[in-house]
Amino acid sequence: MKIPLTKPYFDKEEEKAVVSVLRSGWVAQGPKVSELENLIAEYTDAKYAVATSSATTSLYLSLYIMGVGPGDEVILPSHTFIATANTVVQVGAKPVFVDIDLATYNIDPAKIEEKITRKTKAIMPVDQVGLPVDLDKIHSIAKKHKLLVLEDAACGLGSKYKGKMIGGLSDITVLSFHPRKTITTGEGGMILTNNKKWAERAKMLRHHGMGISDLIRHKSTKIIHEKYIETGFNFRMSDIEAAVGVAQMKKFNGFLKERKRLAGRYTEALKGNDLIVTPFVPSYAGHNWQSYIIRLKRNKKIKRDAVMQKLLDRGISTRRGVMSIHLEKPYIQMFGKLSLPNSLEMTNWGITLPLYPGMKDEEQEYVIDNLLKIIK
Repeated sequence: MKIPLTKPYFDKEEEKAVVSVLRSGWVAQGPKVSELENLIAEYTDAKYAVATSSATTSLYLSLYIMGVGPGDEVILPSHTFIATANTVVQVGAKPVFVDIDLATYNIDPAKIEEKITRKTKAIMPVDQVGLPVDLDKIHSIAKKHKLLVLEDAACGLGSKYKGKMIGGLSDITVLSFHPRKTITTGEGGMILTNNKKWAERAKMLRHHGMGISDLIRHKSTKIIHEKYIETGFNFRMSDIEAAVGVAQMKKFNGFLKERKRLAGRYTEALKGNDLIVTPFVPSYAGHNWQSYIIRLKRNKKIKRDAVMQKLLDRGISTRRGVMSIHLEKPYIQMFGKLSLPNSLEMTNWGITLPLYPGMKDEEQEYVIDNLLKIIK
């Protein structure tokens, strides 16, 4: 068998949606983007949703409109995709790394306050692989120290915190629609907030700082000359991408149900192995199972990369769990060697197993059987 790590699920609905946009002649940001924004806002209970070209541009734009810049510090986990820290650097601020809780692989709230200084402007928690952070603890710390919370929920669409959808719970929450996420638009991201001024400014800045949208100008029966309020960016999502996202949202509940079923099968099959730690889900969390990550217990007889290679030799794609940013060259040059033992442990011993809607039971059993044989 050849088992990919993941693959998006498309059918005729996505094809029809894209063809419809192409035939309409409106392929740039337009009515389909607005439709997707409304769908996501309604689904997540956020008041406002602003679509962008990626989660990375969403994070950058969010930091920008929050006023984070040179001289500021932003607290975040190292154990996440490098884009999280890159956006902090790109607005001129300093990322301050905090270690993770080895149970959840999310930032450890108990270790945040010791990193807060007079320069700290925001906390940037990450809902790693879709598992929500303990938002009550994070928000409590933020309120105490008068800090902003920018929640990197790139993987979080469909997850819940204490029964509430991830999306409208922090000052700003950012989603990703990359092909590895729970729905995809190819590339794309979304800013979610309950702050009207931030949402309006984000919509303006994503389109070069233009004070009026193309959609309004083209619908007008009178000549309208646009004005540029600020120096902005080109962070727009296209209607082609948004049309795919709208079609994906119509099937989203089915996607989540299948991800949960497959994750349960993995846990049931692997939980008894002495060398494998299966994912832990706190009682407050409703997990969307964007990815399924196991951690191998440190052992002299096995090496994580050797296990991954043997799986690949059998046609099974895997990835390390999640990177640790502080181990990458640019951040070593910035900060030297940092001690984040839990992040290091998970980066060295974590394995992401294949999981996606459309994965057949026999394919998953092939992954499980080979993994257990190799570990043994």
